[in-house]
Amino acid sequence: MDPMPSPPIVAAQQCAEAVLMVRPARFAYNPETASSNAFQRAGAAAGAAAAGRAEFDGLATALAGEGVRVCILEDTPDPPKPDAVFPNNWVSFHADGTVVLYPMQAPSRRAERRRDAVDAVVEQLGFRVSRLLDLTAHERDGRYLEGTGSLVLDHRRRIAYACRSGRTDPTVLAEWSSELGYESVIFAAADRSGRPIYHTNVLLSLGERSAIVAVEAIAERDRGRVLERLRDGDRELIDIGWDELEGFAGNVLELATCDEALGAYRLRVMSATARHALSEASFARISACSDEVLVAPVPTIERLGGGSVRCMIAEVFLPV
Repeated sequence: MDPMPSPPIVAAQQCAEAVLMVRPARFAYNPETASSNAFQRAGAAAGAAAAGRAEFDGLATALAGEGVRVCILEDTPDPPKPDAVFPNNWVSFHADGTVVLYPMQAPSRRAERRRDAVDAVVEQLGFRVSRLLDLTAHERDGRYLEGTGSLVLDHRRRIAYACRSGRTDPTVLAEWSSELGYESVIFAAADRSGRPIYHTNVLLSLGERSAIVAVEAIAERDRGRVLERLRDGDRELIDIGWDELEGFAGNVLELATCDEALGAYRLRVMSATARHALSEASFARISACSDEVLVAPVPTIERLGGGSVRCMIAEVFLPV
């Protein structure tokens, strides 16, 4: 897969109808990533791998049952890849045929990048690769951009939202934005203890008709600018509080699917933890902005891995 010239920019839908997921072989707590991920909780290794696979299977089966096209790649047991269940950090697939490979902070995660994953997406989902944008050389200089963990994308308006952290470098973001033709909106964000939030997708989620955002987590000096850009998108802003943020209520994803009776509709995917963390008012607003909400339990993956359902899904935007 050789790099190719940049294709012309094409309009993209906000919600993907197909996804890549990686079934973990040796899911476990990764101490190498825990230093920057406050959502991770150390725990015993016994049973973690089996629990991770069971939770993965439940989510993948539920998505397929809703009509989402799911490409499942089996993780390889060697070398051990405790975070392989989170492929959205190392690859993204765009509607113009661009595949992006991302630089990741933890050396243990770099083995997750696999050529056969891209081949599987091409074969199973009909994705057509027009070019490869490989940003991984930035790892040599200690610069990282961890895919759609670092980036929350408004595809319709071509805006990339990103909160600064050790895993999200402005230099790499500028290169990504230039190559893909997006405006970047970068800002500072921290949890309630003042610790920088490691990935943007735990505090912000964009759907067709709504933006779920933990407003208080955004630094006050940046807050007005970010909210102004979000409001420009003609989306309903749903502000989630600290308890909701810490319960992964920002780490949700809206996908496109269809039904013979209902036709095309939007499916909001969240974890059981997120559903329970959301206030009834917040959940009602989210439900009103989507056609259906799918709730899946992934507590082991959330506790040991520090990521929820959005992190488990790499969207595949098929050619329009």
